[in-house]
Amino acid sequence: MTVDPSYDASAITVLEGLEAVRKRPGMYIGGTGKAGLHHLVHEIVDNAVDEAINGYASLIRVTLHADGRTVTVEDNGRGIPVDIHPKARKPALEVILTTLHAGGKFEPGSYRTSGGLHGVGSSVVNFLSEELVATVRRGGYEYRMAFDRGRPRGRMKKVGKARGTGTSIRFRPDPEIFGDVQFDGAWILEHLEISAYLNKGLKIVFKDEVAGTRTELCHEGGVVDFLDHVVREQGPSRIADATFTVERDDGDLRLELAMCWTDAPRDRIRSFVNGIPTADGGTHEQGLRDGIVKGVRNFIETHDKSIPRGLKVTADDIREGVFAICSVFLTDPQFQGQTKEKLNNPEVRSQVDGIVRPALEQWLNGNPSVADAILHRVVMAAKARQASRAATEQVRRKSATNRRLNLPGKLADCSSTDPGESELFIVEGDSAGGSAKQGRDRRTQAILPLRGKVLNAEQASLKKVLSNNELSDIVKALGCGIGKDLDPRRLRYHKIILLMDADSDGHHISTLLLAFFYRYLRPLIEHGYVYVAQPPLYRIDHGDKTFWAADDRERDRILDKLPPRARPRISRFKGLGEMQPKTLYKTTLDPRQRRLLKVTIPDGARLETEQVISDLLGKDARNRFREITAWMDLVEEVDA
Repeated sequence: MTVDPSYDASAITVLEGLEAVRKRPGMYIGGTGKAGLHHLVHEIVDNAVDEAINGYASLIRVTLHADGRTVTVEDNGRGIPVDIHPKARKPALEVILTTLHAGGKFEPGSYRTSGGLHGVGSSVVNFLSEELVATVRRGGYEYRMAFDRGRPRGRMKKVGKARGTGTSIRFRPDPEIFGDVQFDGAWILEHLEISAYLNKGLKIVFKDEVAGTRTELCHEGGVVDFLDHVVREQGPSRIADATFTVERDDGDLRLELAMCWTDAPRDRIRSFVNGIPTADGGTHEQGLRDGIVKGVRNFIETHDKSIPRGLKVTADDIREGVFAICSVFLTDPQFQGQTKEKLNNPEVRSQVDGIVRPALEQWLNGNPSVADAILHRVVMAAKARQASRAATEQVRRKSATNRRLNLPGKLADCSSTDPGESELFIVEGDSAGGSAKQGRDRRTQAILPLRGKVLNAEQASLKKVLSNNELSDIVKALGCGIGKDLDPRRLRYHKIILLMDADSDGHHISTLLLAFFYRYLRPLIEHGYVYVAQPPLYRIDHGDKTFWAADDRERDRILDKLPPRARPRISRFKGLGEMQPKTLYKTTLDPRQRRLLKVTIPDGARLETEQVISDLLGKDARNRFREITAWMDLVEEVDA
């Protein structure tokens, strides 16, 4: 073993503030693609909305300038403080825009609730902008300060006298970070409209100089108007044309809810925290789901409503067809990640449940005809589910022999014939497939190993796809058909899990398979049946404790939490085939401990999804290069 004398403390790089954000922007805004670019606008708008939420602002103006690269966000709130900060000895405006975790949202008094709690929004936007100019009206004067890539161009200037108060932030994202920067006016407008719905009475004006349009947004009905809009957009019919609403302020938590039952085949809940969309839900959404089920069940028991004998009503039956807008405002929200897509506050689940359950029960009591219509809808859902399951079981029993004969020879099937509990793991390689077959739960988990990288379905016809052995085996194993002949009711597994190595080759195979499912088996994604497993790349042993890390960043976070003088043993898996069957089950197959990512196509992002898949896997190499370059920061983190 050789010793490198040059590798000492001086070789360790510590990134702080501006350098950290510019080196790894994905950690702060989720990426440098279209979503990350527009997240910059959201951060500044959300700060303006925080002023409105707390009663200090009534108007927000957003302008997309004619170059398509520059945005200005202006509010008539209090204006960012401009006096000298007692510790930093700089104007507070400069401190807020150049220091991570600096702002008025960490201490009580300035804001009761805020969406930008993490306190990094404004400074991150500044660090990732080629130019940012902040203008503040406060105390009868106007102040201005300019920045270049996060660094002050000069001192804050007192421009002159001014009426009113407020803040204006004009910024142009840095092409060194985002490439050919071009904002999408429709994307910005969609976010602004949500903000207007969630803050009734707030006026938002959006001027799109690229399109030559000016839009005024103001919704006095708040979440009720929002629900009406979503139902009209999605197209289902309401049950009894009735809307259940809740508006409750308990001090630490304020809840605004609008909800109705429809004839849609599944529920549709859109949730928000302090005006921030929580795409992955969280404890507030769990509390709402709990409250809906408990409220309906309590009503049934209290009024002794008869349910057909032998019919079991599940929570999913009760929630089927529910459309809801759930907006909560918290004094101390704890989000998962800076992009705030999931709420983690554990106490919120019981708080929301405790508000929704009695209010829903009281509403059903006061509207007996509506309650009867909803119960009829619940019973029909239960009957349909039961009939579908019975039909599936009958088909399975009737053709079990033939089906088994038509299944791929390398499929290790599960013994269960219930699709609701059956899982199919599509595994990379025979070696990993062998470990998975030995470690799995044979009753509910089936294993289908694939050999090598599969066909790029984006560039192949259906005939070519079906002639490919690997993809043809997947279609046979699923049993539901493909393309126009696809019938999700014949699907043999309600969890289809892509299990690939946690390296770049594994990610490539996952991408190819996702393109195949998107192009030829899309209803399985839309029904929520497709998942991507998150196997560990590292094993970290310290004393009698073992930690698992999916990537380099998670490994580093674990190491940072260990004692300063700890000397952990770190093992890197070359592939899933290296894992012992018990280890593979414990980390990746066990439903109690594994981590899965559900594959979804977000509402409003279908065109973008189509474009990304076409660019990434289509025949035009120029589009592929542009798409990969846009996400290069994430690729570097994976392959570091």
